[in-house]
Amino acid sequence: MTSYTQTEGPKRVAIYARYSSELQTDTSIEDQIRICQARADAEGWQVVECYTDHAISGENLFRPGIQALLSAAPTGKFDLVVSEALDRISRDRAS
Repeated sequence: MTSYTQTEGPKRVAIYARYSSELQTDTSIEDQIRICQARADAEGWQVVECYTDHAISGENLFRPGIQALLSAAPTGKFDLVVSEALDRISRDRAS
């Protein structure tokens, strides 16, 4: 069994940002990252990576950015994932 060991010092975090509509722009991603960076700074966390998806719906997880984040998670590269809102990571598909 593999055990998780928290790193010494500040938590290492990954930021995930996404927008879904063709009507939105990359500034939406920049705004989300800025909000997440401010939270990390306030908490004393170190941002080690940003993952993004541009103009892709959150209804499925087959998005390049979220797949890269999911692939990196087991490597121990980061301790936490920060996103501006939960719906940036995934949408509730239940009706």
